[in-house]
Amino acid sequence: MPWHVAGSYLESCNCDAPCPCRRINGVPGGRSTHGICLGALSWHVSEGSADGVELAGLSVAMAIYYSDDEEGSPWTFVLYLDDRGDEPQRHALEQIFTGALGGDALEHFPWAWKASNLVAVRPARIELDHTSRRQWFRVKDVVALTIAGPLEDQPTITCVIPGHDRQGEELVAEKLKVDEQPPLRFELSGNCGYASAFDYGGP
Repeated sequence: MPWHVAGSYLESCNCDAPCPCRRINGVPGGRSTHGICLGALSWHVSEGSADGVELAGLSVAMAIYYSDDEEGSPWTFVLYLDDRGDEPQRHALEQIFTGALGGDALEHFPWAWKASNLVAVRPARIELDHTSRRQWFRVKDVVALTIAGPLEDQPTITCVIPGHDRQGEELVAEKLKVDEQPPLRFELSGNCGYASAFDYGGP
């Protein structure tokens, strides 16, 4: 199935800023700050389609958990699909963002090439603003992220999920809250965030 999506990306996790998992000033990333990653990710598709199904204007989000220190620890995650999309649109987004359609997803999504545990796929009301310097997103009743601002000493930084071919901006979160079943239940402040563009396609 031919597919392509491009747009904006915003994430936050419990690492200190700058997140050591990212590529910083050309140095490959390593172990997370605390050895466990708790986070939330969001994508807004500004243009894209999958096998003729239009996807522009829709959003996707995730709540994630994994452990660096547990051998073979899977990426545990919940996938949220924009409830403004109809069934074919949500199905296409699910197939793309779980990595089921292959293509670039297998280069960008660790949960697609590593062991993973997909807890649930849920239609949800996703609201966001990825505009620089005032980024936020929320998934109704379960995920909320607000950004305090950019990291003061900004390195040259990239992240595998949007892609190392494009520089992003390291951010500091004002608040990150996820209210799923443990281990996907946490509330943080002053932790890291990251914003960039993305452009994926396949097969």
